[in-house]
Amino acid sequence: MSSSVTARAGSLLQVLRRVFRLAAPYFQSEEKWRARAMLLTIVALNLFYVYVAVLGNEWYGRFYDALQNKNAVVFWHEVGVFGWIAFANIAVQVLKFYVTQLLQLRWRSWMTRSYLTRWMSDRTFYHLELARYAGKAGKEGNTPDNPDQRLQEDMQIFTSATMTLSMGLLNAVVTLMSFIGLLWALSGNFSFSFHGTTYQVVGAMVWVALGYSILGTVITHFIGRPLIKLNFTQQRFEADFRHHLVRVREYSEAIALDKGEKVEREQLDLRFGDVLRNYLQLIKQQKNLVTFTSFFGQAAVIFPFLVAGQQYFGGAFQLGHLMQIGSAFGKVQESLSWFVDNYDSVAVWRATTDRLTSFDDGMRAHAEREDGLQRTPATVLRTDDLAVALPNGTPLLAGAALAVKPGDSVLLQGPSGSGKSTLFRSFAGIWPFSKGRMDVPDNVAFMPQRPYVPDGKLRDALTYPNPASSFSDEQLRKALADALLPDLAGRLDDSDAWSQKLSGGEQQRLAIARVLLKKPAWLFADEITSALDAQAESVLYKRLADTVQAAGGAMVSIAHRAAVGDFHNQRWTLVPQEEGTASAEGTGKGAAGGARYRLNTAAVALPVTSAT
Repeated sequence: MSSSVTARAGSLLQVLRRVFRLAAPYFQSEEKWRARAMLLTIVALNLFYVYVAVLGNEWYGRFYDALQNKNAVVFWHEVGVFGWIAFANIAVQVLKFYVTQLLQLRWRSWMTRSYLTRWMSDRTFYHLELARYAGKAGKEGNTPDNPDQRLQEDMQIFTSATMTLSMGLLNAVVTLMSFIGLLWALSGNFSFSFHGTTYQVVGAMVWVALGYSILGTVITHFIGRPLIKLNFTQQRFEADFRHHLVRVREYSEAIALDKGEKVEREQLDLRFGDVLRNYLQLIKQQKNLVTFTSFFGQAAVIFPFLVAGQQYFGGAFQLGHLMQIGSAFGKVQESLSWFVDNYDSVAVWRATTDRLTSFDDGMRAHAEREDGLQRTPATVLRTDDLAVALPNGTPLLAGAALAVKPGDSVLLQGPSGSGKSTLFRSFAGIWPFSKGRMDVPDNVAFMPQRPYVPDGKLRDALTYPNPASSFSDEQLRKALADALLPDLAGRLDDSDAWSQKLSGGEQQRLAIARVLLKKPAWLFADEITSALDAQAESVLYKRLADTVQAAGGAMVSIAHRAAVGDFHNQRWTLVPQEEGTASAEGTGKGAAGGARYRLNTAAVALPVTSAT
């Protein structure tokens, strides 16, 4: 066996293993008995459909013989038989369609829920995006892009195409087994002379059908092979274009204020240009494939009559026999040419399978990763030999030993880009590029500079991610009033796109209202008042500090404004570090070099100023 044949066989086995890995979990899940029963029903219906086709082939012989013999009695009897055959054919196709679609729906539903659970568990959705933008290579050479498309479109294509193609292949195999013997018997012996010698070929039509189909399959694969890569690329370009459209909608106000319409239009044109260029290549390749498969299909209609016509005109058999040969040849040739007829669908399915497999690989790799940061529940925040790096591996901080105890209030400052927010992400346990040990208190709230405000009812946005039913309307209204949003107190049941309706300052105040409502003991705040005026900032920081102190916890803040320091009694400063110096100053550990910044925790304590 040549190396190219071996490579193709290995590639086919690899694809089948991928398909099995994607498909098997559903048929082994809690729905396995229902799924297997429906699958067996579809298989049985396919077998019955082939049986009806065999009955139809036998009917061809009797019906056309009756026409040739001008036998009216047999003719009208066979018309009645045809009615039963047609009814059985229609019934089995309708039932097969319904059960198949129902199984596809249940399979897609289960598979989507399963992948959503994995994607949304253990912050997988966040870490995969970090890895993709950092250029971390996965098992497929890159990390999965556009998970939204894979969870929605690819999932639908995979379940639908897998059912359609697998049942079509099963139908082709059973049809071949059912008709090849019949065609062999109908073919008889074919004689021909060559150089004065007479040769006889047993089952000639079978060999003709086999040769015809093999030739068509080889040519089809040669023409259609590029479709797999083109379909894969097309799905990615379509998803990229759709993703940028969504971003334009989400950041419409900022784009309008910056007068960035021209730039965004150019970016959309670039992405849509990629879509069109690849699609044009896809069309050209499909045109070549359709040209050949159309010619191949049309030739197959007349081909058996060209081969067997000479014997018919020689009186070897009647018209009904000839029609049976034509029908049986068509079934055998159609079965053997299944790959030819479905190549385009197989190419789309193969590309979708590759995309889902890479998505599955990315989530598996995340689940199997070793967490370099050991977190232990405690009543204080304490780190030991903490190292923090960027996604590309660049070290930001190394050897840091930090401590925050109840009653403390720490202000973290440093140059922009020094890793202040990244350090907070490490405290939260969501940054996968951290190492060391950390004691972590419970009842903690983390507030990013740009809070997430979901669409829907205002009460749900206010209590996110907790259910609104956990709080009374009086509590919700008080939290809004305390956060300087009294005008929203009467709109708790209004549904709207709040991330678009509320200004940046209002969104920050809504996030502060969440904290005032939930009353956490420990608060980590990242530039949470950057969009507020000085007076509002002073009032809200005082209320947050009082909330944390009342719960017996501590507050750690990131802020550039000097006034925020009035509400903290300690300052940590990230200072650019010269090469070869320690990464943490005054911490007892921190001999590790190579980090870009050191964390100075030895600053003079700041007095806490009262504010109203």
